Amino acid sequence: MGMIEYVRGDATAPHGEGVRIVAHVCNDLGGWGKGFVRAVSARWPEPEAAYRRWHRERAGNDFGLGAAQFVQVEPYVWVANLVGQRGIRTARSTGVPVRYEAIGAALGLLADRAVELGASVHMPRIGCGLAGGTWPRVEPLIAGRLVARGVPVTVYDFGA
Repeated sequence: MGMIEYVRGDATAPHGEGVRIVAHVCNDLGGWGKGFVRAVSARWPEPEAAYRRWHRERAGNDFGLGAAQFVQVEPYVWVANLVGQRGIRTARSTGVPVRYEAIGAALGLLADRAVELGASVHMPRIGCGLAGGTWPRVEPLIAGRLVARGVPVTVYDFGA
């Protein structure tokens, strides 16, 4: 079984050759505009437009916690919008929005797509920013859903 590779850099500029999927966690409210999604939108407009349309048309699709949406943004690069956060954190909210079970389910869908495409997966420390999760809870989900299926995973810590 492989391992998760940790690097310093920008997950929106994934290293390596072949098909690459940039994965990140979204909320279930249709909100987009803070955290890592700003970097995604600065590089590619398609993932935000697709996510907003997916949410807007949710009565007729699979949008919800644990779902995953895949948007091709370059010939060999895809973005995976993973719904793993219930709501958003506000000044009045209590608790954290992260939903580990939903992240696990969405990672399973991501693994299926990565295997189908022969892709590697690239991500920041998903679920651990605005979603309020902890890496010791998220990392085993990645290992169990992706690495165990032979999917190469690179986690990017922002910086040069």
